[in-house]
Amino acid sequence: MPSPLLQAGAFQALHSGDPSQPNLGVTLPLETPDQLRQLLSRGDITPVTLLCPPTFAQTCPAELWAATRQGHEIAGSGHPDHIGLLSTCAGQPVRFWYLPEPRREDLKLLGSWHIRLLPTPQKTEPGAIVQTSLAQAPAQLQNWRVRGYCPQPVGQLPGLRSVTLADLGQHVYTRLVEEPFARKNRVIDLTERADALLRVAPLDHAPAPLPLPTNTPTAELHLHSPRLVGLASKNALTTYRACVRSLYDVGEALQTRPELAEAQAVFAVSLLSGLLEKAGFTLLDLPPRQARWYGLGFRLLRVAYGTLQTPSNSLPRMAWMEREAFLARYGKQGLSPAG
Repeated sequence: MPSPLLQAGAFQALHSGDPSQPNLGVTLPLETPDQLRQLLSRGDITPVTLLCPPTFAQTCPAELWAATRQGHEIAGSGHPDHIGLLSTCAGQPVRFWYLPEPRREDLKLLGSWHIRLLPTPQKTEPGAIVQTSLAQAPAQLQNWRVRGYCPQPVGQLPGLRSVTLADLGQHVYTRLVEEPFARKNRVIDLTERADALLRVAPLDHAPAPLPLPTNTPTAELHLHSPRLVGLASKNALTTYRACVRSLYDVGEALQTRPELAEAQAVFAVSLLSGLLEKAGFTLLDLPPRQARWYGLGFRLLRVAYGTLQTPSNSLPRMAWMEREAFLARYGKQGLSPAG
Protein backbone atom coordinates (compact mmCIF):
# COMPACT_ATOMS: atom_id res chain seq x y z
CA MET A 1 0.00 0.00 0.00
CA PRO A 2 1.64 3.30 -1.04
CA SER A 3 2.57 5.34 2.00
CA PRO A 4 1.57 8.70 0.39
CA LEU A 5 -1.98 7.39 -0.06
CA LEU A 6 -2.26 6.68 3.67
CA GLN A 7 -0.62 10.03 4.47
CA ALA A 8 -3.29 11.69 2.34
CA GLY A 9 -6.08 10.20 4.48
CA ALA A 10 -7.05 6.98 2.71
CA PHE A 11 -8.76 4.33 4.84
CA GLN A 12 -9.14 6.83 7.72
CA ALA A 13 -5.58 6.31 8.88
CA LEU A 14 -4.86 8.07 12.16
CA HIS A 15 -2.68 11.17 12.30
CA SER A 16 -2.27 12.36 15.91
CA GLY A 17 -3.97 14.28 18.70
CA ASP A 18 -4.22 17.95 19.65
CA PRO A 19 -0.76 19.59 19.20
CA SER A 20 -1.60 22.22 21.82
CA GLN A 21 -1.81 19.56 24.57
CA PRO A 22 1.23 17.74 26.07
CA ASN A 23 -0.41 14.31 25.72
CA LEU A 24 1.26 11.33 24.06
CA GLY A 25 -0.52 8.24 22.75
CA VAL A 26 1.83 5.40 23.72
CA THR A 27 1.84 2.02 21.97
CA LEU A 28 3.71 -1.02 23.27
CA PRO A 29 4.09 -4.04 20.96
CA LEU A 30 3.89 -7.53 22.46
CA GLU A 31 4.89 -10.63 20.52
CA THR A 32 4.31 -13.54 22.91
CA PRO A 33 1.89 -14.43 25.72
CA ASP A 34 4.86 -14.50 28.12
CA GLN A 35 5.52 -10.83 27.40
CA LEU A 36 1.90 -10.00 28.23
CA ARG A 37 2.14 -11.97 31.47
CA GLN A 38 5.37 -10.16 32.34
CA LEU A 39 3.70 -6.80 31.79
CA LEU A 40 0.77 -7.79 34.02
CA SER A 41 3.13 -8.78 36.83
CA ARG A 42 4.84 -5.39 36.87
CA GLY A 43 3.58 -2.30 38.62
CA ASP A 44 5.76 0.28 36.87
CA ILE A 45 3.96 0.53 33.52
CA THR A 46 1.00 2.88 33.50
CA PRO A 47 -1.89 2.30 31.05
CA VAL A 48 -0.86 2.38 27.38
CA THR A 49 -2.09 0.82 24.14
CA LEU A 50 -0.88 -2.78 23.82
CA LEU A 51 -0.28 -3.99 20.27
CA CYS A 52 -1.31 -7.64 20.38
CA PRO A 53 -1.30 -10.31 17.66
CA PRO A 54 -4.85 -11.63 17.14
CA THR A 55 -3.62 -15.10 18.15
CA PHE A 56 -3.59 -13.83 21.76
CA ALA A 57 -7.36 -14.32 21.72
CA GLN A 58 -6.71 -18.08 21.56
CA THR A 59 -3.46 -18.42 23.52
CA CYS A 60 -4.00 -16.04 26.47
CA PRO A 61 -7.59 -14.75 26.62
CA ALA A 62 -7.57 -14.38 30.42
CA GLU A 63 -4.48 -12.19 30.27
CA LEU A 64 -6.12 -9.90 27.69
CA TRP A 65 -9.04 -9.42 30.04
CA ALA A 66 -6.69 -8.73 32.94
CA ALA A 67 -4.80 -6.12 30.88
CA THR A 68 -7.92 -4.09 30.21
CA ARG A 69 -8.82 -4.32 33.91
CA GLN A 70 -5.46 -2.67 34.62
CA GLY A 71 -6.44 0.21 32.33
CA HIS A 72 -4.52 -0.80 29.21
CA GLU A 73 -6.08 -0.48 25.77
CA ILE A 74 -5.92 -3.49 23.43
CA ALA A 75 -5.11 -2.89 19.77
CA GLY A 76 -4.27 -5.42 17.08
CA SER A 77 -1.03 -5.87 15.19
CA GLY A 78 0.01 -7.84 12.15
CA HIS A 79 -2.35 -9.63 9.77
CA PRO A 80 -5.93 -8.94 10.98
CA ASP A 81 -7.70 -12.12 12.08
CA HIS A 82 -10.01 -13.20 14.90
CA ILE A 83 -11.00 -9.55 15.32
CA GLY A 84 -14.30 -10.27 17.02
CA LEU A 85 -12.76 -12.81 19.37
CA LEU A 86 -9.94 -10.40 20.27
CA SER A 87 -12.51 -7.75 21.23
CA THR A 88 -14.53 -10.27 23.24
CA CYS A 89 -11.52 -11.51 25.20
CA ALA A 90 -10.34 -7.95 25.90
CA GLY A 91 -13.78 -6.92 27.09
CA GLN A 92 -13.57 -3.82 24.92
CA PRO A 93 -13.94 -3.06 21.21
CA VAL A 94 -10.65 -3.19 19.32
CA ARG A 95 -10.57 0.25 17.70
CA PHE A 96 -6.98 0.47 16.40
CA TRP A 97 -4.59 -1.74 14.47
CA TYR A 98 -0.91 -1.54 13.62
CA LEU A 99 0.21 -2.84 10.22
CA PRO A 100 3.97 -2.48 9.60
CA GLU A 101 3.39 -3.29 5.91
CA PRO A 102 -0.21 -2.31 5.06
CA ARG A 103 -1.89 -4.29 2.30
CA ARG A 104 -5.04 -3.14 0.56
CA GLU A 105 -7.02 -6.26 1.49
CA ASP A 106 -6.03 -5.87 5.16
CA LEU A 107 -7.08 -2.22 5.16
CA LYS A 108 -10.43 -3.08 3.61
CA LEU A 109 -11.03 -5.75 6.26
CA LEU A 110 -10.19 -3.34 9.05
CA GLY A 111 -12.44 -0.74 7.48
CA SER A 112 -15.35 -3.18 7.50
CA TRP A 113 -14.86 -3.51 11.26
CA HIS A 114 -14.52 0.29 11.65
CA ILE A 115 -10.97 -0.16 12.97
CA ARG A 116 -8.52 2.71 12.46
CA LEU A 117 -4.96 2.22 11.22
CA LEU A 118 -2.24 3.40 13.60
CA PRO A 119 0.61 5.42 12.05
CA THR A 120 4.22 4.33 12.13
CA PRO A 121 5.81 5.52 15.41
CA GLN A 122 6.13 9.29 15.40
CA LYS A 123 8.61 11.73 16.88
CA THR A 124 7.98 12.76 20.46
CA GLU A 125 5.81 15.83 19.96
CA PRO A 126 2.65 17.04 21.71
CA GLY A 127 -0.26 14.92 20.50
CA ALA A 128 1.95 12.32 18.81
CA ILE A 129 1.45 8.56 18.72
CA VAL A 130 4.74 7.05 19.87
CA GLN A 131 6.05 3.59 20.65
CA THR A 132 8.12 2.02 23.41
CA SER A 133 9.16 -1.52 24.30
CA LEU A 134 8.47 -3.71 27.31
CA ALA A 135 12.08 -3.41 28.49
CA GLN A 136 12.29 0.36 27.99
CA ALA A 137 8.76 1.33 29.02
CA PRO A 138 9.31 2.21 32.73
CA ALA A 139 12.28 4.48 32.07
CA GLN A 140 10.76 5.95 28.89
CA LEU A 141 7.42 6.73 30.53
CA GLN A 142 9.22 8.47 33.39
CA ASN A 143 11.42 10.40 30.96
CA TRP A 144 8.36 11.65 29.09
CA ARG A 145 6.75 12.83 32.33
CA VAL A 146 9.91 14.66 33.39
CA ARG A 147 9.85 16.47 30.05
CA GLY A 148 6.27 17.62 30.63
CA TYR A 149 4.38 15.01 28.60
CA CYS A 150 1.32 13.04 29.68
CA PRO A 151 1.64 9.46 28.32
CA GLN A 152 -1.64 7.57 27.92
CA PRO A 153 -3.46 5.07 25.66
CA VAL A 154 -4.00 6.23 22.08
CA GLY A 155 -7.78 6.18 22.43
CA GLN A 156 -7.61 8.78 25.22
CA LEU A 157 -5.62 11.34 23.20
CA PRO A 158 -7.47 14.70 23.14
CA GLY A 159 -8.33 15.72 19.59
CA LEU A 160 -7.40 12.37 18.02
CA ARG A 161 -8.07 12.68 14.30
CA SER A 162 -7.58 11.09 10.91
CA VAL A 163 -4.98 12.10 8.35
CA THR A 164 -6.06 14.73 5.82
CA LEU A 165 -4.72 15.80 2.45
CA ALA A 166 -3.22 18.88 4.14
CA ASP A 167 -1.09 16.57 6.30
CA LEU A 168 0.46 15.10 3.17
CA GLY A 169 1.41 18.60 2.02
CA GLN A 170 2.95 19.34 5.43
CA HIS A 171 4.84 16.05 5.34
CA VAL A 172 6.28 16.87 1.91
CA TYR A 173 7.20 20.41 3.02
CA THR A 174 8.99 19.09 6.13
CA ARG A 175 10.96 16.50 4.17
CA LEU A 176 11.90 18.73 1.24
CA VAL A 177 12.37 22.11 2.95
CA GLU A 178 12.70 22.08 6.74
CA GLU A 179 14.85 18.99 7.26
CA PRO A 180 17.40 19.86 4.53
CA PHE A 181 17.56 23.43 5.87
CA ALA A 182 18.23 22.17 9.40
CA ARG A 183 21.00 19.84 8.22
CA LYS A 184 22.67 22.45 6.02
CA ASN A 185 22.61 25.14 8.71
CA ARG A 186 23.49 22.83 11.62
CA VAL A 187 20.35 23.82 13.49
CA ILE A 188 20.44 22.59 17.10
CA ASP A 189 17.08 21.26 18.31
CA LEU A 190 16.28 22.41 21.86
CA THR A 191 12.76 21.00 22.04
CA GLU A 192 13.01 18.02 24.39
CA ARG A 193 10.46 19.53 26.77
CA ALA A 194 6.80 19.35 25.73
CA ASP A 195 6.44 23.15 25.53
CA ALA A 196 9.92 24.04 24.23
CA LEU A 197 9.72 26.23 21.15
CA LEU A 198 13.21 27.16 20.03
CA ARG A 199 16.03 25.85 17.89
CA VAL A 200 19.31 27.66 17.40
CA ALA A 201 21.81 27.77 14.54
CA PRO A 202 25.45 28.89 14.89
CA LEU A 203 26.49 31.52 12.32
CA ASP A 204 30.00 32.71 11.47
CA HIS A 205 28.77 36.20 10.66
CA ALA A 206 26.42 38.95 11.84
CA PRO A 207 23.74 39.67 9.22
CA ALA A 208 22.41 43.18 8.72
CA PRO A 209 21.02 45.16 10.43
CA LEU A 210 22.85 43.84 13.52
CA PRO A 211 25.18 46.64 14.78
CA LEU A 212 28.18 44.30 14.86
CA PRO A 213 31.16 43.70 12.55
CA THR A 214 30.17 41.41 9.68
CA ASN A 215 32.58 38.63 10.73
CA THR A 216 31.17 38.39 14.28
CA PRO A 217 29.91 34.86 15.18
CA THR A 218 26.25 34.89 16.23
CA ALA A 219 23.42 32.50 17.15
CA GLU A 220 20.16 32.63 15.18
CA LEU A 221 16.91 31.50 16.81
CA HIS A 222 14.34 29.42 14.90
CA LEU A 223 10.85 28.60 16.12
CA HIS A 224 9.43 25.08 16.12
CA SER A 225 6.55 25.96 13.80
CA PRO A 226 4.08 23.12 14.56
CA ARG A 227 4.38 23.68 18.31
CA LEU A 228 3.98 27.41 17.87
CA VAL A 229 0.77 26.85 15.89
CA GLY A 230 -0.52 24.55 18.63
CA LEU A 231 0.33 26.91 21.49
CA ALA A 232 -0.93 29.98 19.65
CA SER A 233 -4.33 28.26 19.38
CA LYS A 234 -4.62 28.67 23.17
CA ASN A 235 -3.67 32.27 23.94
CA ALA A 236 -0.85 34.78 23.69
CA LEU A 237 0.12 34.46 27.38
CA THR A 238 0.70 30.70 27.04
CA THR A 239 2.86 31.32 23.98
CA TYR A 240 4.86 34.04 25.76
CA ARG A 241 5.54 31.87 28.80
CA ALA A 242 6.67 28.97 26.60
CA CYS A 243 8.94 31.32 24.65
CA VAL A 244 10.56 32.65 27.85
CA ARG A 245 11.12 29.12 29.21
CA SER A 246 12.70 28.19 25.91
CA LEU A 247 15.16 31.07 26.17
CA TYR A 248 16.67 29.33 29.21
CA ASP A 249 17.28 26.32 26.95
CA VAL A 250 19.15 28.63 24.59
CA GLY A 251 21.15 30.04 27.50
CA GLU A 252 22.23 26.54 28.51
CA ALA A 253 23.17 25.73 24.92
CA LEU A 254 25.32 28.86 24.68
CA GLN A 255 27.26 27.72 27.73
CA THR A 256 27.58 24.03 26.89
CA ARG A 257 27.59 23.63 23.10
CA PRO A 258 31.05 24.00 21.49
CA GLU A 259 29.55 25.25 18.22
CA LEU A 260 27.99 28.21 20.07
CA ALA A 261 30.99 29.07 22.23
CA GLU A 262 32.07 31.99 19.99
CA ALA A 263 28.58 33.47 19.40
CA GLN A 264 28.61 37.10 20.52
CA ALA A 265 24.90 37.78 20.05
CA VAL A 266 21.55 36.00 19.89
CA PHE A 267 19.03 37.17 17.30
CA ALA A 268 15.84 36.18 15.51
CA VAL A 269 13.88 37.49 12.56
CA SER A 270 10.27 36.97 13.53
CA LEU A 271 6.69 38.16 13.36
CA LEU A 272 6.66 37.57 17.14
CA SER A 273 9.29 40.20 17.81
CA GLY A 274 6.91 41.90 20.24
CA LEU A 275 7.11 38.86 22.52
CA LEU A 276 10.89 38.91 22.31
CA GLU A 277 10.95 42.60 23.14
CA LYS A 278 9.05 41.84 26.37
CA ALA A 279 11.70 39.19 27.06
CA GLY A 280 14.47 41.80 26.93
CA PHE A 281 15.49 41.83 23.25
CA THR A 282 16.17 44.99 21.28
CA LEU A 283 14.18 45.37 18.06
CA LEU A 284 15.61 46.46 14.71
CA ASP A 285 13.71 47.26 11.53
CA LEU A 286 14.65 45.25 8.45
CA PRO A 287 15.15 46.95 5.08
CA PRO A 288 11.68 47.22 3.46
CA ARG A 289 12.36 44.78 0.62
CA GLN A 290 13.89 42.21 3.01
CA ALA A 291 10.97 42.60 5.42
CA ARG A 292 8.47 41.94 2.61
CA TRP A 293 10.33 38.79 1.53
CA TYR A 294 10.42 37.49 5.08
CA GLY A 295 6.76 38.35 5.49
CA LEU A 296 5.88 36.33 2.39
CA GLY A 297 7.89 33.39 3.68
CA PHE A 298 6.14 33.49 7.07
CA ARG A 299 2.73 33.59 5.39
CA LEU A 300 3.65 30.47 3.43
CA LEU A 301 4.76 28.82 6.68
CA ARG A 302 1.40 29.55 8.28
CA VAL A 303 -0.37 27.93 5.34
CA ALA A 304 1.97 24.92 5.44
CA TYR A 305 1.26 24.36 9.12
CA GLY A 306 -2.46 24.82 8.94
CA THR A 307 -3.17 28.25 10.34
CA LEU A 308 -4.09 31.57 8.77
CA GLN A 309 -3.95 33.38 12.12
CA THR A 310 -1.88 36.53 11.75
CA PRO A 311 0.55 37.42 14.57
CA SER A 312 0.37 40.87 16.09
CA ASN A 313 3.05 42.31 13.82
CA SER A 314 2.25 42.71 10.12
CA LEU A 315 5.93 42.74 9.09
CA PRO A 316 8.83 40.83 10.65
CA ARG A 317 11.54 42.60 12.62
CA MET A 318 14.89 41.53 13.98
CA ALA A 319 15.20 41.03 17.74
CA TRP A 320 18.68 40.73 19.24
CA MET A 321 20.65 40.68 22.47
CA GLU A 322 24.39 40.62 23.15
CA ARG A 323 25.78 37.38 24.57
CA GLU A 324 26.73 38.75 27.98
CA ALA A 325 23.34 40.37 28.49
CA PHE A 326 21.57 37.22 27.33
CA LEU A 327 23.53 34.95 29.68
CA ALA A 328 23.06 37.35 32.57
CA ARG A 329 19.32 36.95 32.07
CA TYR A 330 18.89 33.41 30.75
CA GLY A 331 22.13 31.59 31.54
CA LYS A 332 22.94 29.49 34.59
CA GLN A 333 23.70 32.66 36.53
CA GLY A 334 20.45 34.32 35.52
CA LEU A 335 16.93 33.98 36.89
CA SER A 336 15.36 30.55 37.17
CA PRO A 337 12.52 29.75 34.74
CA ALA A 338 10.09 30.02 37.66
CA GLY A 339 11.39 33.51 38.39
